[in-house]
Amino acid sequence: MNFFVQRSGLRDLYDKVAAGERISEADALRLFESKDLNAVGAIADLARQKKVGNRASYIINRYINYSNYCILSCQFCSFARKKRDADGFEFTTEQIVAKAREALKLGITELHIVGGLHPSLPFSYYTDMLKALRALNTGSSRREEAHSASHEKSQSLLTSAATPRLQLKCFTAIEILHLAWLAKKSVEQTLVELKAAGLDSLTGGGAEIFRPEVRSAIAKGKESAEEYLDVHRTWHKLGGRSTCTMLYGHVESLADRLDHLRQLRALQDETHGYVGFVPLPYQPEDNDIPVEKPPTGFDALRTIAVSRIYLDNFDHITAYWVGMGLKLAQVALSYGADDLHGTIIEEHIFHMAGATSPQLQTEAEMIKAIREA
Repeated sequence: MNFFVQRSGLRDLYDKVAAGERISEADALRLFESKDLNAVGAIADLARQKKVGNRASYIINRYINYSNYCILSCQFCSFARKKRDADGFEFTTEQIVAKAREALKLGITELHIVGGLHPSLPFSYYTDMLKALRALNTGSSRREEAHSASHEKSQSLLTSAATPRLQLKCFTAIEILHLAWLAKKSVEQTLVELKAAGLDSLTGGGAEIFRPEVRSAIAKGKESAEEYLDVHRTWHKLGGRSTCTMLYGHVESLADRLDHLRQLRALQDETHGYVGFVPLPYQPEDNDIPVEKPPTGFDALRTIAVSRIYLDNFDHITAYWVGMGLKLAQVALSYGADDLHGTIIEEHIFHMAGATSPQLQTEAEMIKAIREA
């Protein structure tokens, strides 16, 4: 029994986790409200050890934002632009392929591609982009096999060692709904076509907070929680995998966070299609939502810890170093996290909101951070 747990009043929850029992919403709220971060962390560390052992992962990936033009105006978003804005951008398929080719020279195994809800690009733009990127796999497969031989311990959450090829992890749920509208097809038909074009997995972005009142306050006009979850449900039923997220530390309450986690846990019970959960700390610097107390290191660690304990049907919990900084993400590996996300390369969304973390981490830095922890 951990020393901190013994004196914390949380021993019953430690015993539940040790016995493999599921904690309730009331239990999770106790953990969120506890001031004893070390005790909560010790319970989360036990849950992590039981789930994945003494192992942590990362992805050798590159971010590509194909455009920041967006028809929505989410209050928290510093990334989106209108066509009239001078700093808006959109890339052609050829430009995106060129970025991917450059990244392949660095040994990447995954492209993470998202963008705004573009007002005029046709559905064919997205399928053509996927097909062009999928064509790169003919050459990338041989490169990655050689790379994997020298880095056996590096492993993507979404990449199987049996399929050494470039993984295309693209689009948020709201983008899928937008593409379905463009194509005049159902969500399922749209996902089937994207999968045929080369889509491997969905990103988890856009979940924000599911509570309707909070969602309306920070992202008016965005898809509902039910729509977000249904896109992922449909993708999972097609055999696809995805990640999911939660944006925390703005106007939501601890009960709102718990409601969010509850809905994710329920869908995972149903489909088992999520490979991991990524809590995202709100970046207040260049956003329109005033926040008196932005997320602290304490809040980041307890949110990761409670997520690990409550989301008992998730294998992986990610410490997103872009939002937390690599040092705190490293600490989070002792508070329930087992994944440090990726090498990234050229992240825009968090940095345009005020994040001061580097634009990338090298693979050597990721390995060092994990081994030190």
